Amino acid sequence: MKTYQPKHKDVYRDWQLVDAEDQVLGRLSTKIATYLIGKHKSKYSAHMDMGDYVIVTNAQKVRVTGKKEKQKVYYKHSGYPGGFREVAYSKLKAERPEKIIELAVKRMLPKNRLQGPRMTRLKIFNSSEHPYAEKLGKKEDK
Repeated sequence: MKTYQPKHKDVYRDWQLVDAEDQVLGRLSTKIATYLIGKHKSKYSAHMDMGDYVIVTNAQKVRVTGKKEKQKVYYKHSGYPGGFREVAYSKLKAERPEKIIELAVKRMLPKNRLQGPRMTRLKIFNSSEHPYAEKLGKKEDK
């Protein structure tokens, strides 16, 4: 018996709608990453980009557990001397709540050449309105 290997013509992309209201950040990000990778499909293959488009609504209403609301800090470094930056979770949630979900999902995806194309299929909105309403439920070829 041979192992099935999907072809590029077998790749189709659905549109998934995820509501972030009152969802825990980590569990929500895991669900989104699964959709972006395509692991929820029966024809999943690790070396191909089989994932779907994901629309996340109500990003400002996502929650975290424990004391993370006050203690969580995001770090980055520009690579230059003195380029270390940090921003608190509460400040980032007030200014750019979609960035919180974007960072969580990006850090859950594999660090390879498929990470960029997968992240471009992630659409995050602060409210329940989004411009992709007509695309939901439709399948698109690659």
